[in-house]
Amino acid sequence: MEIEYSLTESTFVPVIEHFATIAKYKVVNLFNNWCDKPYSPVLTREGKYTTQGWTEWTRGFLYGLPLLLYEINGEQNLLETVRRNIHKIDAYLTHTGVHDHGFNTISSYGNLWRLAVKEKNNCSAEEIEKYKLAICVSGAVQASRWTTLEDGSGFIYSFNGPHSLFVDTIRTCRVLELAWLFGHHLKGEGDNKISLLDRAIQHLKNTLKFNIYYGRKRNIYDEKGRVAQECIFNIKTGKFQNPSTHQGFSPFTTWTRGLAWAMLGCAEQIEFFSHIPENYWQEFDKKGELLRLLSDACKATADYYMDHCTKDGIPFWDTGAPGLSYLGKYQKFPADPYNHIEPLDSSAAVISAQALLRFGRYLGKDGPGEKYYKAGLTITHTLLSQTFLSTNADHEGLLLHAVYHRPNGWDYIPPGENIPCGESCIWGDYHFLELLLWIWQSAHGAKPWNFFADAQPLFEPERERM
Repeated sequence: MEIEYSLTESTFVPVIEHFATIAKYKVVNLFNNWCDKPYSPVLTREGKYTTQGWTEWTRGFLYGLPLLLYEINGEQNLLETVRRNIHKIDAYLTHTGVHDHGFNTISSYGNLWRLAVKEKNNCSAEEIEKYKLAICVSGAVQASRWTTLEDGSGFIYSFNGPHSLFVDTIRTCRVLELAWLFGHHLKGEGDNKISLLDRAIQHLKNTLKFNIYYGRKRNIYDEKGRVAQECIFNIKTGKFQNPSTHQGFSPFTTWTRGLAWAMLGCAEQIEFFSHIPENYWQEFDKKGELLRLLSDACKATADYYMDHCTKDGIPFWDTGAPGLSYLGKYQKFPADPYNHIEPLDSSAAVISAQALLRFGRYLGKDGPGEKYYKAGLTITHTLLSQTFLSTNADHEGLLLHAVYHRPNGWDYIPPGENIPCGESCIWGDYHFLELLLWIWQSAHGAKPWNFFADAQPLFEPERERM
């Protein structure tokens, strides 16, 4: 990747201002078309959003899109539309069959709560309590999806079953942590009180241990920074069995959106645990290693990403995709979504851009973190180009050239093309607005947003141990 060190946040202000008008038209129409349907928009085909059955993990993004855009352009009707309709996602709060509450709940109820905390959502105290209750319920439900390992620790298992640890689920820890901030916990058999923060930390550590590689010869494919989408365990013995994948090319290559989830998950967790006083969580991290482990993982995955993307920062859907051998040294050339051999994934790029900005800011964007910060801006510059920006009013997406599930063939291939291209996905569009909001706030001298809104725990440390 060739990093453009001359870029600053202010570089993007004019194009964000212009694109916000186009985005509003698309976001409002998308929300109105889908909020009353019993299923959710997932990806576009021929420019129109469609659903795609697997698990119901994208509904929260539909509600989050207007809220993020409201923070950029200040148009009150975007906020009010979500407030009036938020009850339509309530059934998901007690959905016990999926590992994606951190996506759905944080992007909907989490954003509403964050806006209220930052005094950008002029709602009643009762309404704020509803937001908090929704997050507490969702966090407890998610924490109950628990598999115990041979060393006594555990993880939040995926929709695939108790044997399955997904790298994606690192981003579900956010809902457990917000619920914990509000003083909530999970009650088990015999009124056993289970700490949501403890479970989040255990899940984080096991994700870093098993799903991310560090070049320590764990197997012959142990390349530093590589990520396995899924890790399989024997649930009777609690022993690790093998890596796996659903959306990647193989268990021994790296599905780049899984890589992106790992990067952003680590970066956000570094921000969270750097903000919360250590005496609240040191009993769950007795070796005092959590922040170091998160930083090591974030650096390893970020470096790996930059080594395996195009010259201007866009990854292919998998770093081991078989057609890459025909493309040669693709890292030396700009992204070409119409290359006819292997598809790019802009959704992985936009998630990774935010991760690089957050990690670079944590390290010091004018010092040790400059490389990562400027890499995030470089990717943003590419995504805001005519190649990737969806400005056609007839196309319902915001960010072009996303890929959902290449092995299953779910992504639309236009006539005359050999690979998926020219389409959008709702998580890509949602994270695109997250990225633009982060840069917008930074460019205007404000501290960029985070999922916990700089809140402190609503209890004394010893209350958690009662």
